[in-house]
Amino acid sequence: MATVVRRSEKVLVTTQEQVVLARNIVKKVAASLGFALTDQTKLMTAASELARNMVVYAGGGEMLLQELNDGFRNGIRLTFEDHGPGIQDVAQAMVDGYTTGGGLGLGLSGAKRLVQEFNIASIVGEGTRVIVTQWK
Repeated sequence: MATVVRRSEKVLVTTQEQVVLARNIVKKVAASLGFALTDQTKLMTAASELARNMVVYAGGGEMLLQELNDGFRNGIRLTFEDHGPGIQDVAQAMVDGYTTGGGLGLGLSGAKRLVQEFNIASIVGEGTRVIVTQWK
C-alpha cells in the first residue's frame, strides 16, 4: 500500500523562537499519534537541530511536517528546506565533530542517528533539503 499524507503543516523558521515553535509542534503531533515519549524526544531533538541549522547557516527556511500512514503504521515526515549557501561537502558535514560554525559538529550526524529515515541533498549556492521520517 502507498504511503498516504494525512495532514501537512508548514512552519517558517527564521528565528530561535521559531525553532522552539517548530519543535513544540513536532512534539504535539508525535504525542497525538501515540509515539512513545522516547520517540517524541528523539524526533523533537532532531527537529530542533535541523531547524537551528537553517537559522544559523542559511538565515532560516521552512519546515514541512507531514502525518503519514502506510496502511500498517503512522509516521511523521519532516522536511527542512532553505535557500542558503548550501553545503560544500555533504559527506564531510555528516562526520561527527565536523563544523564550520564553532559548535560541536553533531547537528546533522546526531539528527541522523535519532530518526529511522534520513536524507540530505544540498546544492552550493542554492540551498539544502533534509528529510527525516519516524514511524510508530
